[in-house]
Amino acid sequence: MNEKKSYKDLEIYKLAYKLAIEVHHMSLQLPKYELYEQGSQIRRSSKRIKDTIAEGFGRRRYKVEFIRYVIFAQASCDEVLSQLNMISDIHFPDEPLIDLINQYDHLGKMINKFIQYVENKWK
Repeated sequence: MNEKKSYKDLEIYKLAYKLAIEVHHMSLQLPKYELYEQGSQIRRSSKRIKDTIAEGFGRRRYKVEFIRYVIFAQASCDEVLSQLNMISDIHFPDEPLIDLINQYDHLGKMINKFIQYVENKWK
């Protein structure tokens, strides 16, 4: 994984980017009173995952800093999962957001494995 030349080459970035777009579109389906409350919050936290990965990659020369930023991305992923569960239960009870929740759960696991990789094998 050290041969990656750009954060755009990282699988965790690619998936985080794709999911941020999905969350953006989903959030625009929320009732108007939620667009600027829960909708805005989940849009920001979902986009923060990819942005934090990109910023951390820019600091990859400093392993501790890189790990720190990827941990921040993990925390944002957890935040999105919490928000998705709440939005699903409140606004989509008939068609829960199970697929999106499962994809973010998978992303969280990928980020966790990446953190372990950087801790143990990153030069």
